[in-house]
Amino acid sequence: MTQLAAPAKRKKLSLTAWIIIATIAGLVFGSLVGPWASNLKFIGTIFIRLIQMSVVCLVMTSVASALAGIEGKGAGKMGVVTFACIIIFTLISAGLGLALGMIVKPGVGVTIGTEASTAEVATASIQDTLVNFVPTNIFESMANGDMVPCLLFSIFFGICAGGYARKTGNHLVMDMIKSVNGVVVNIIKAVMHIAPIGVFCLLADVAGGTGFAVILPMIKFLACLLVGDVIQYALFAPFTAAVCGVNPLKMFKKFSKMGMMAITTTSSAICLPVEMEDMVTKFGISRRVSDFVGPISMSMNSTGAAQCYVLAILFMSQATGITLSPSQFAMTILLAFLMCMGTIVVPGGMVVTYTFFAATLGLPTESVAILIGIDWFSGMFRTLMNVIVDVLVGMVVAKSCKEFHKDVYDEKVEVVYEK
Repeated sequence: MTQLAAPAKRKKLSLTAWIIIATIAGLVFGSLVGPWASNLKFIGTIFIRLIQMSVVCLVMTSVASALAGIEGKGAGKMGVVTFACIIIFTLISAGLGLALGMIVKPGVGVTIGTEASTAEVATASIQDTLVNFVPTNIFESMANGDMVPCLLFSIFFGICAGGYARKTGNHLVMDMIKSVNGVVVNIIKAVMHIAPIGVFCLLADVAGGTGFAVILPMIKFLACLLVGDVIQYALFAPFTAAVCGVNPLKMFKKFSKMGMMAITTTSSAICLPVEMEDMVTKFGISRRVSDFVGPISMSMNSTGAAQCYVLAILFMSQATGITLSPSQFAMTILLAFLMCMGTIVVPGGMVVTYTFFAATLGLPTESVAILIGIDWFSGMFRTLMNVIVDVLVGMVVAKSCKEFHKDVYDEKVEVVYEK
C-alpha cells in the first residue's frame, strides 16, 4: 500500500515582504489613478493613529527598562570607556546624518500638503528650550505628547528604579515596567498586521499627487545612508587602528562575515553571537571584554541608527515644507542620541520611532509611510554600521584595559572562542 506524501506547506511571506509589496503597489496605483487616490488616505491615517496611541508608553518603558540595569554593571574603567566611546561615536554619526541631510536634501521632490505643513515653527531661546525639557507634570506631558520631557523622566525613573531594586532587593517596580512594555509591544505587534494596508493607502495618496517622482527622494535617502556608512568607516576604523597600533587595512576582511549577516538579517541581536566570536578570534579582544562590551553595545550602540534617525527627521521636514530652526536641529541630534538608549525591537519598530520624531517636532506623519516603505533597505545600512562600531568600541576598550592581543589581530597567533 503506497503512502501519500503530505502536501508541502507554503512558506508565508514575512511582514517585511508584504510592506515592500505594498510600497510598490501603492506607488504604482497612486501614480496611475492620480488625485483620486487621496480617498484612501483616511485608512492610512487610522493606521498611523493606532501607532501613535502607544508611542508614549512604548518609548518611556523601553528607555526606562534599558537604563534600569546599567548602574552597577557598568562600573569601573571598562564601563566608563565603553559608554564614552558609544556616546562619542553616536554623536558623530548623528552630526554626519545632519550634514548629509542638509547637503543632499533627500526629502525635496515629495510634496505632502497638510494643515501642519503651514504651521509656524515655534521659536524660543536656548534657556526656554532647556527649561521646557523638564516636566512639571509628567502625566500632562504624556497626554500632550511632549516626548522630550517624557524621555527625561524615563531616564531618571529607569536609573532610580534600578538603584532602588539593587538597594532593597525589591524588583516589583522594574518588573512592572517590563510588563507594561511587554503589553504595549503586543499592541504594536497587533497593529503591524495591517501595516501593508496602511502603507499602501498612504503611499497611494502621496504618489497620486506627486507621481513616480516620489521614487527619487527614496533613492536619495538610501544613498545618504550608504555614503554616511562609508564616511563613518573611514573615520572610525583608522582612529581605532591608531589607538590599538594596528593596520586598519586588515579590518575590512575581518568584518566580512558579520557584515554579510548584518546586511541579510538587518538585526544586531542576531549578529551578536558571531560578532562576539570574531571579536576574540579575529580582532584580538579578550573574552572578558567581549562578554562585557558585546551585549551592552548591541543594546546601546546605534551609530548607524542615529544617522538614519537624523536623516529621517530632515526627510520629513523637507517633504512637508517645514523649515527647522537651529534649536530644532540641535533637538534632532539629541533625540537621535536618546532614542539609541531604548531600541524598539518589535517588528516594524521604526514605524514607532519615525512617528515619535514627527510628533515631537510637530511634523506631519504622512511622510512616515515613505520611510516605512524603504525601511528594510535602510535597516541593512543601519545594522551594518552598528555591528562594525560594536567591534571598534571593543578594540578601544580592550586596549585601554590592556586586554588587546595584537598578535591575534595580525594573525600570528590563533585563539579559540569557547562557547
